Amino acid sequence: MQGGKMRVAVLNSDRCHPKKCSQECIRYCPRVRSGDETIVMDEKTGKPVISEELCVGCGICVHKCPFNAIHIENLADELEKDMVHRFGENAFRLFRLPVPKKGKVVGILGQNGIGKTTAINILSGQLKPNLGRWDSPPEDVAEYWKGTEMYDYISELFAGNIKVAFKSQYVDKLATVDRTVSDFVDNEAIKKFEMEDIADRKLGEVSGGDLQKVAIVAAMAKDADIYFFDEPSSYLDINYRIKMAKEIRSLAEEDKMVMVIEHDLAVLDFLADSIHLIYGKKGVYGIVTQPKSVRHGINLYLSGYLKEENVRFGEEIKFEVHPPRE
Repeated sequence: MQGGKMRVAVLNSDRCHPKKCSQECIRYCPRVRSGDETIVMDEKTGKPVISEELCVGCGICVHKCPFNAIHIENLADELEKDMVHRFGENAFRLFRLPVPKKGKVVGILGQNGIGKTTAINILSGQLKPNLGRWDSPPEDVAEYWKGTEMYDYISELFAGNIKVAFKSQYVDKLATVDRTVSDFVDNEAIKKFEMEDIADRKLGEVSGGDLQKVAIVAAMAKDADIYFFDEPSSYLDINYRIKMAKEIRSLAEEDKMVMVIEHDLAVLDFLADSIHLIYGKKGVYGIVTQPKSVRHGINLYLSGYLKEENVRFGEEIKFEVHPPRE
């Protein structure tokens, strides 16, 4: 950490091929050339390890790597205390978490690859956060949130006292299950969601939209305290998007906690009570904002600028009221 900045060095291991290059990252690093071990080869993996403490952030390794496998970012050092999870030494890290609310639908909005699914994997108990200590994870992670509104939720979650229902974004995996639609969806739901024509068909024989319906209905049918829906509107036509959004909202009206990752802004506007934006760099880091009102959050996302944090995270998205002029 230097000059008020936290260095983030990430190596994309899938892209890194040391046997096919001249190890330019090491050869051209000015700190290595001056005698420091800023970048060394890991004997086990055969791939470089970058010391974030020694790195000066010059970016030479980034530009010299023939495989575009290295990313160096400088983040505000105050973010370090907000690190929730880190996947390894030179790996993706997530800062902060969205906050579940009883009787509310909380939306999560952001581009792919910056931690949305990681966040809900943590909040659903599928992934235990290591608070950045990837090499020596803490036993009692709830202590980190003591004194915040997240403390009770995290404490109860990892004590096994919160019942979770989870709808994954990867609904295509259902197609590999050798069962019929009616094995997952009861008769009442089959009628409600107009699925009579596919009720007796194998999951591998139905469309992506029908698999999405099955996954959503199956998650909603569970008796849970909190429901997670990862991209529920994908594969669905507009009528079913609205229908499913109404049904998901009904869970919150039963005083349940609901969290939804959604890219369809119209559906998110209809569905959510508040939203968290997640911004960052794909495969490198993700930062969760404080909760925003839905309209304000969507407008911030479209503007690509967070005024409160003074962060530009993307290009402004504009909608033309007429066909674009040539």
